[in-house]
Amino acid sequence: MIDLTEKYKEIETHWQEVGEELSLPETVRDREKFKRLARSHKELTEVVEAFRSRTKLAEQVSQAREMRGDSDPEMAEMAAAEFAQASADLEKADLKIQVLLLPKDPRDAKDVIMEIRAGTGGDEAGLFAGDLFRMYNLFAESQGWKTELISSSPTDLGGFKEVVFSIAGGKVFSKLKYESGTHRVQRVPTTETQGRVHTSAVTVAVLPEAEEVDIEIRSEDIKIDVFRSSGPGGQSVNTTDSAVRITHVPTGLVVSQQDEKSQIKNKAKALKVLRARLYDLELSKLDAERSADRRSQVGTGDRSGRIRTYNFPQNRLTDHRINLTLYSLDRVITGQLTEVVDAVVTFHQAEALKSI
Repeated sequence: MIDLTEKYKEIETHWQEVGEELSLPETVRDREKFKRLARSHKELTEVVEAFRSRTKLAEQVSQAREMRGDSDPEMAEMAAAEFAQASADLEKADLKIQVLLLPKDPRDAKDVIMEIRAGTGGDEAGLFAGDLFRMYNLFAESQGWKTELISSSPTDLGGFKEVVFSIAGGKVFSKLKYESGTHRVQRVPTTETQGRVHTSAVTVAVLPEAEEVDIEIRSEDIKIDVFRSSGPGGQSVNTTDSAVRITHVPTGLVVSQQDEKSQIKNKAKALKVLRARLYDLELSKLDAERSADRRSQVGTGDRSGRIRTYNFPQNRLTDHRINLTLYSLDRVITGQLTEVVDAVVTFHQAEALKSI
């Protein structure tokens, strides 16, 4: 590993400076600045603690190396075992530090808005959209995150044409950003009388939730229409014009919200989604590898371009990007996603390390 002694000294000095600035009265009064510095201090603390842990491990390796030559065979054997274990731990610590020092994605600490839409497959795609919605909700619950339904378009069979919801917690985007794409399901639909396996597709978009400091929405740039909420089949579910449709004129983005009975709440939720979509669009323009068209995040919604396949007859989940196959779909679909999410994150970290 490259000698990072000087780098560590710089980081520890900066960590101390940020800690001191956090305690200043003027910083405490400036809520946005305090929030930004607190987040930075937390990230720096993780690096500092990793370096300190590595220093202790390096000392253990050095001591065990010397003790391997002890004249007492039993002591020498114990030292050899300790040396092997400490060396392995030191290697892991080095890798952790390298990952921590990778350029940070500025969105990683953000909460997310997740959009799930049924693609190819009709009713079965809608049912699977509902399955994924429940899966992500259960996973969020296991992580101690909070979810909130923003809008939904249910199908007659209990699925969703589309469902939009927010997930708030610690570093949510860093964990879920690789869930964006086409998810393919293979199973026998409940309506299938001959037991044939059908293939359907659902698209998932994971948008970092934008704060007002990230994206300013000017009142002159939006057009707000209000209308009466309607349920399945077009029947009215509200006697007042509480539903809200917001059009962002410069981009043409349109967000509708009618799940709440209050027009004010519907407007607030619609603005939340619009801000996230505009933020994603803005970042897309800055990233040469991503298209400004946000649909590129999830593909076309057909069976091609899939990132993951859920095969129910074989109880198999396959992530095609990292060649990961697990025969535990029954657990994954109930929210036990940690193994899959961690594997994808680790893969992308390894790819990033190769490029530096």
